[in-house]
Amino acid sequence: MPTIDLTPTPTEAVATTPLDAAPRRVGLTLPELQHAAAAAGGAPLPFELAPPADTDGLEDRLGRSRATTADQAYRSAVAALPDPEQSLARRGLVVDDRLDPAVAGAVGLLATPELALDVDVACGGVQAKTWHRAAAGAVASLSTVDGIVFELAWFPVAAWPEELARVAAVSEEVALGESAVPPLVDLPFELVDAASEAIANGRGDLVQVLAARHEGAVRGPDGPLAQAEAAQLLTALSGEAQGRLRAIVAEVGLMQAVGVVAWTLLADGWHALRPHRAAGEQRVEIRRVEPRDLAATLAPALTEASR
Repeated sequence: MPTIDLTPTPTEAVATTPLDAAPRRVGLTLPELQHAAAAAGGAPLPFELAPPADTDGLEDRLGRSRATTADQAYRSAVAALPDPEQSLARRGLVVDDRLDPAVAGAVGLLATPELALDVDVACGGVQAKTWHRAAAGAVASLSTVDGIVFELAWFPVAAWPEELARVAAVSEEVALGESAVPPLVDLPFELVDAASEAIANGRGDLVQVLAARHEGAVRGPDGPLAQAEAAQLLTALSGEAQGRLRAIVAEVGLMQAVGVVAWTLLADGWHALRPHRAAGEQRVEIRRVEPRDLAATLAPALTEASR
């Protein structure tokens, strides 16, 4: 039975093929990436471009909507980029009309993996998307924050933990401090959901009522929290939230997700959300974590997908 070990270990790099080397990265514009994919035998990319936003008669008369304007700005920016074949040649990534073998190997791995991991991170006003694809002891990743410029990287599985920590690193634009949420708390999912809904609708006064109805059900590191402490925690979960991370693991052969990891960024950093059942009740554990913990959090799902 195969097992994926994501315990951080030093990368031992003795390059026998391009994908056996230490982690390498290259920046590519969208046209360059598409050209590289075509040069690598028409390899499909892990995302699809949406068709141009439709306009209607009302927009033509009264002005374009924000979504249409943003779509047109994006397409104009892509169209203004230099010819991809020429720009790749200037950078030495295309020689004699042939794509660099390492880049071709990485793009090929993106298209023919055994395991797929998609990570979506939002914090500091920026949303980043990362696609990781793994097979035969190698991993290729593709990342972007704007859909125009991408980072293509490839590395051995031994380097995967530090690459995942890099994905979860908190933006320097985000100021961290103290949180009113304990390092470990376990509470009913129904209570979290209802309190979040109440706060989102401007009914923060209902949080005390909800906490009273679930008195003793909110557990901190040292046991059940008092009603006032529980209400403060529920308010902090919504008020402190300043980012989120969502990772989906899929087994490519089955074409289905086998695991989902969700983190929320609070005042003091990341907190992992782990749904579970206890005594017939749906609950959620919220635990303080660090970026380096993402690999260990994902390891069970990756192991399940590799079976």
